[in-house]
Amino acid sequence: MASSVLSREEELYWLALKLIPGLGTRTSGKLLDRFRTPQAIFRASRTELEGAGLNGAVAQSIASGCSFEEAAAQQAKMLETGAEVVTIGDPRYPPSLREIFDPPTLLFVRGRIELLQSLMLGVVGTRRPTPYGVAVAERLSGDLAHAGLTIVSGMARGVDTAAHRGTLAAGGDTVAVLGCGVDVVYPSENRKLAGAGADCFGVPHGGDGFPAEFPHPQPDHQWHERGSAGSGGSAVQRIGHHCQAGDGPGPGSFRRPGEHHFEIKLGA
Repeated sequence: MASSVLSREEELYWLALKLIPGLGTRTSGKLLDRFRTPQAIFRASRTELEGAGLNGAVAQSIASGCSFEEAAAQQAKMLETGAEVVTIGDPRYPPSLREIFDPPTLLFVRGRIELLQSLMLGVVGTRRPTPYGVAVAERLSGDLAHAGLTIVSGMARGVDTAAHRGTLAAGGDTVAVLGCGVDVVYPSENRKLAGAGADCFGVPHGGDGFPAEFPHPQPDHQWHERGSAGSGGSAVQRIGHHCQAGDGPGPGSFRRPGEHHFEIKLGA
């Protein structure tokens, strides 16, 4: 895989690979492991591609180069919006993200790309928190950002928005990881938050968010097996627990009765 910032031609090939119909992240990663670069993948014959495990339709799409026209259009839009492609082999790619079960082969990034190399902490949670939950998410994120951590969330309504807002209010750094195009702000009321730090996207310009575009999280036990925070590995600390209406918050819980849990994911 590439190990440096891409040239325009290299970027075009990465975009064309991303835009092949029916080619998922995992299969794309396997192709890169075998052929090393997108250029080599597109130079391969249909027979070689099918030998690598592709079905006939996807192999034909790659062999025909049908995605290059759209890839060129994406490059033009990236120039307009100031977005960049960061591939899985790029030294700017977040190290902890590279370690998950099914890492995206490329990210569309707008803003302060250097934040992807900072010490990050993810704060995520329900889209319908209580006022208490919003206050805790804002204060916790602000305090942690003030301590030097970059707060990562998904800019969704609720806890995610509170995490970004609390971080910015404290003068901290924040990264938004979204499942929509770099030119799409969702939800629309978060336009003031967009671009405040670094925005990372899994889909090209104009793409609407949908579940398949989000990286698949590892089960909690896999995170814990990698080590605790500060040990050079990654860990998940679950704050609170699931409550039914009428239950009181348990020890260490930040929630009120009936509120869903939220998690803090630590990546070292």
